[in-house]
This record gives sequence, C-alpha cells and structure tokens, in this order.
Amino acid sequence: MSEKVTLTLSPSVAAYVRAGTPLAVKFAGCTAAENMTATDRLMLLFCLSKDADPTVKTAALASLANVPAEIITDFVESPDPHPLMLNALRTLCHNYPASSPVIERSLPPEDDDIEVPYDQLDPDTESEDQDPVNEEDEQFLSKYKMAQQMGIGEKIKMALSGDKEWRSILVKDSNKLVSGSVIKNPRITEAEILTLVKSGIQNDEIMRLICANKEWIKVYKIRKALIENNRTPVQNASRYLSSMDVKDLAYFAKSKNIATVISTLAKRLLLVKKR
Repeated sequence: MSEKVTLTLSPSVAAYVRAGTPLAVKFAGCTAAENMTATDRLMLLFCLSKDADPTVKTAALASLANVPAEIITDFVESPDPHPLMLNALRTLCHNYPASSPVIERSLPPEDDDIEVPYDQLDPDTESEDQDPVNEEDEQFLSKYKMAQQMGIGEKIKMALSGDKEWRSILVKDSNKLVSGSVIKNPRITEAEILTLVKSGIQNDEIMRLICANKEWIKVYKIRKALIENNRTPVQNASRYLSSMDVKDLAYFAKSKNIATVISTLAKRLLLVKKR
C-alpha cells in the first residue's frame, strides 16, 4: 500500500480543487493561479497537476513548467516551505533556482486537508508510444475543443509541455509562435518529427527549427524526408543529399517531386559515387 502525505490548502486554492469541483472550474484555476500569492499559485498548480482528468493535469503541468523564477524563490524563502512541494517544483519547473535546496522526502505529520500518495509525487516518465494519434478519439476531440477556447499564451504553454495529442493539435495552429513552440517541446519524438516532415507541412518556421536541431538531422530517415519536402531550404537539402546512399540518390535524380536544383545535384553526386 502506498504511503500517504497531506497538504494544507488555503480557501482560495481549495475553491478549485475540492471534491465535486466542475472540470471547467479546475481548468480555469490554471489561469487564475497567476493572480495568487506565490505559495497559493504553486500549491494550486501542484494539486491540479495530480487531477484525474488528463486535460486539467496537462494544463497545470504546462503552467508549472513556466512559473517565473521570482515566484519560485518567494515560495522557497517563505517560512517552512513544504518539502513535498520543494521536491516537486525542483523537478517540474524550468525556472527553479539552481541554488535552492534539495529536500529529502521527510514530511511533517501535522499537515492535513488533502492526501497525495507517495507514488504520485514524481512527474510522468513513461515514454509515449509511437502509435499515430487517433483524431476520432473522445479525449483528442475534447482537447481540440479546449484548444479553440485558449488564448495564445495558454496555447504556447501547452505546446511547450503538452502530450502527444496536444502536440498534434497545436502544431497545426495558424499562429507560428504556437506551432513553433511544439517543436521546442522536450517530449517530442523523432517519430513525430519524421511524420511531420513527411506530411508536407508548409510552415517555414517549423522547417527551420527542425533543420537547426543537430540530433534530428543525424537520423537518416529525417534527412531523406527533408530533401523530399519542398519547404526545406535548398542549402540544407543540398547538404543532406551528400549523405544519401546510392539507391536514394538514384531516386532523387529521377524524382519530379523535388526542386530541379536538388534533382540535378543528385545526378552529379550519383555519378561521383559510381566511379
């Protein structure tokens, strides 16, 4: 049986997380937290990040990841900050001060009001499967509707830290700041990048970000897909072409679906390799 720990909540935080709170109110708490004190803001987002509903959980994690450093510092320097919170924030917040203390999981027994199992303290670490996103799935449709009601700032936060379904939705957003943020999401996989490039995406900023990522460019299949995508800058496609094997060079040399300059270069490289 997992050991339980408890936290004490202020009335303003409890209003968003007490039993029976509607989903819409919980989701609104992710935005409302920005106007609270440092302690209440972090406590509310932490509690919402443990919510059973995946949309609320994801939104809270996205907000936590981007909490300003000064807010975290105010909490860390407050009287008796809860060690559970310190450990969670250190893991979840991108702006957590490097000089702040690392607290072991020793939890004072007097706190009460809300129970959180030990086995839920750590952020999700499971690798996401490589199956394509099912756009007919009820959960996907729920997130899609939610995205339509979000402001640009909320979308950017979600794009930077959301799960595979959120990435699939927001990478198609008409605002380039939003769609470009998906490519900066540390959870995005090589398989997703490959699928994105193969889809013939027309967003130049996304293509620029992909080409600038040295790790992705090391993957042969991604380089090949970039050559085939006409939105890839010619100088990049030309450089990737030199790393293709003879079979793929022959394919590019005959292809009518790529830029003429790339096809011509493929023919020249093919002749050199065949000598």
